[in-house]
Amino acid sequence: MPRIGLVYHQDYDLNFGDHVFPTVKYRLIRESLIAAGFAADDDFQRPEAATDADVALVHTAEWIGKLRRGTLSYEDVLRLEVPYSQAMVRAYWLAAGGTVLATALALQRGVGLNIGGGFHHAFPGHGEGFCAIHDVAIAVKKALQGGVVSRAMVIDCDVHHGNGTAAIFHNDPGVYTLSIHQYRNYPHLKPPSSLDIHLEDGAGDEEYLQKLEQSCRTAFQAFQPDILFYVAGADPYQEDQLGGLNLTMEGLSRRDHLVMDVALTRHIPVVIVLAGGYAADVADTVRIHCNTARAAEAALWQVEWRSLTDG
Repeated sequence: MPRIGLVYHQDYDLNFGDHVFPTVKYRLIRESLIAAGFAADDDFQRPEAATDADVALVHTAEWIGKLRRGTLSYEDVLRLEVPYSQAMVRAYWLAAGGTVLATALALQRGVGLNIGGGFHHAFPGHGEGFCAIHDVAIAVKKALQGGVVSRAMVIDCDVHHGNGTAAIFHNDPGVYTLSIHQYRNYPHLKPPSSLDIHLEDGAGDEEYLQKLEQSCRTAFQAFQPDILFYVAGADPYQEDQLGGLNLTMEGLSRRDHLVMDVALTRHIPVVIVLAGGYAADVADTVRIHCNTARAAEAALWQVEWRSLTDG
């Protein structure tokens, strides 16, 4: 049984068909972790869909109503960039519920990993960039509102800037947002995060990891969170169809270890969401996401071993 909490629902597949966003990856990640002996079937906890009240912590009643009733305008659908269906709406609500559940598991176990989620381009009043609602923001707001935590940090390592995250938490003293991303890539407008690392096209492992480590140090010096939300995008990968960075599989794994270590050595629980990933071969995306789970498990054991040896 893995130490980290794993969250999955079979209806995470948004049923987009022939689309660049391979939502089949969620099922393949689960199957791969089981086949490798990392986890068993009953290690995956099944979330309930987020309630509309939870979603309303972040999103407007008008936008929730449009999604629920299927009354999106042509412009809404163009901005969202995915086909509308009731199954799609259910999948997004389930992903948000999954990130809420992963938050509870992180507080219990040290790390909670939602195999879905990471929809960081959603804004309060609209969706965009494959993101209908912002599951991470919903989980952050719910945790803060419930008094479970008082300060949260979001570290976003997707290749695309976390514009929805930055806009939602702009000037929120209880939330610190860090985004490291390819500058000349979607989205065109990038609202300022608490800390943004704009990378030029083609940045590789060493530059990426050096800047991420420096930025994490700066972030933790400026802000002492009670919990960390890690948006672990697979799309900085050098073979990604929607990215222009040059990270290798090894570099992405080192990235995961870096983020886990910087939080867990400070005894800060980590919530992981597996965000973007659009490699030409979906097996590459699945492998990157599975490596994130392995990095989280290894980091938990390493922190426990250090505490025993230091003691």
